[in-house]
Amino acid sequence: MGGMNRREAAKLLAAAPVAGAFRWAPGSVREAAALAREALAAPPYRPRFFTPHEWRTVRMLVDIIIPADEQSGSATQAGVPEFIDFMCGDDASLRVPIRGGLAWLDTRAHDSFGAPFADGAEPDRLAILDRIAWPKRARPEDAPGAAFFTSFRDLTASGFYSSRMGVHDLRYLGNTYVREWRGCPPEALAKLGVKYS
Repeated sequence: MGGMNRREAAKLLAAAPVAGAFRWAPGSVREAAALAREALAAPPYRPRFFTPHEWRTVRMLVDIIIPADEQSGSATQAGVPEFIDFMCGDDASLRVPIRGGLAWLDTRAHDSFGAPFADGAEPDRLAILDRIAWPKRARPEDAPGAAFFTSFRDLTASGFYSSRMGVHDLRYLGNTYVREWRGCPPEALAKLGVKYS
């Protein structure tokens, strides 16, 4: 489990309220996204915060959350692991909940299939994540994992959609010069069910 036993994992999870610890400022997100873009341009990237075992788990986990599809690449291809590493390096309040959550995943994986999360077969890994993906349906013993996964999923989405790939995936057209504003396109107005009066 990357040098952490169950007792240490439990201490990490008990040391901070997991769900409340994942709060980040927009400026931090912008800075981390810019640093992640730089890191992708100059491989190989060496994590500042994560151990090699944690890094492997983070990379696997973000790609489960946002896999590649026909529209865009995966979270890893967008630099999300680097983004999260920069966020953890700069925001001390993220370190314990993220490290504790990763340890929680490894503990559950050891209980379920006798290996760390990243070493399990895909169906085994997904079975653990299915237990914690919907916090209201999670069993009480899985509540810390559900809180971690919800926050980690939000952090993954923040990293992805602040990357160039994520902005392209959204088909964002802002920050471009418009010579003449002719109003909202009719198809957008129709979709919203509104019209100009």
